[in-house]
Amino acid sequence: MNEYIAYCGLDCETCDARIATVNDDAALRQKTALLWSELNGVEITPEMINCAGCRIDVAKTPYCEAICPVRQCALERKVETCGACAQVKTCEKAGMILKNNEEAKKRLGL
Repeated sequence: MNEYIAYCGLDCETCDARIATVNDDAALRQKTALLWSELNGVEITPEMINCAGCRIDVAKTPYCEAICPVRQCALERKVETCGACAQVKTCEKAGMILKNNEEAKKRLGL
């Protein structure tokens, strides 16, 4: 599977945090930090927008690195993606993303 597909099936290559990191785009980091701060009700600074992919051993945002429940579960279960987990269809963690994202489902083979 493409290494830029996150455990949950989202495409890291289309993520503004990854795009800002790869292109060292300060304006996109600022825009993403503001949007994510609003959406999550917490302060996210542009310096936190430094991520190159969920499943590869590179820099990650603080959320992706240590908080994301989907990523933490997949790492614990040692699965390539949630699509390899027998419980994915009833999983509340993955369901937060998969219930509204048909493309992520397809990427995981669901």
